[in-house]
Amino acid sequence: MRKIFRIVIFILFGIFIILQFFQPETNRGEVTSNHIFNQEAIPDTVKILLKNACFDCHSNQTNYLWYNKIAPVSWLVNKHIVAGKKELNFSDWGKLNAIDKVSALGDIYDEVERKKMPLKEYTAMHKKAKLSDEQIKLLCDWTEETGAKIMSSLSE
Repeated sequence: MRKIFRIVIFILFGIFIILQFFQPETNRGEVTSNHIFNQEAIPDTVKILLKNACFDCHSNQTNYLWYNKIAPVSWLVNKHIVAGKKELNFSDWGKLNAIDKVSALGDIYDEVERKKMPLKEYTAMHKKAKLSDEQIKLLCDWTEETGAKIMSSLSE
């Protein structure tokens, strides 16, 4: 029985080692002129919130922690990044038209206010990403103000 247990452990360890050779591509692009920070006037307090709570999954600048490089965790993290960037990529903000920007800001407002974003599994490992009620209000106020500015520029 002990011998079988050792063999099973050895095989599982071997599989784990082999899995480490199959890593997804990292999400570390350059900050370009299309990045939201280069497109909008954003207060520093909101910039910090966006960096801490949003950018790892919703930009081309993911800050990877040590455990994000270990398969199969790396695959799960990559899945979240791909899905997040599909919904909204702050690195491509300048490529959006005004209506899409206003819509995205509305979605941010809704998701943050209902505490759907950032994801609970993300905030469990990233304490800085957990938004207080005050931070939620700050972010929601910013989305409203920015959306109103964009809409007013359309009518000019």
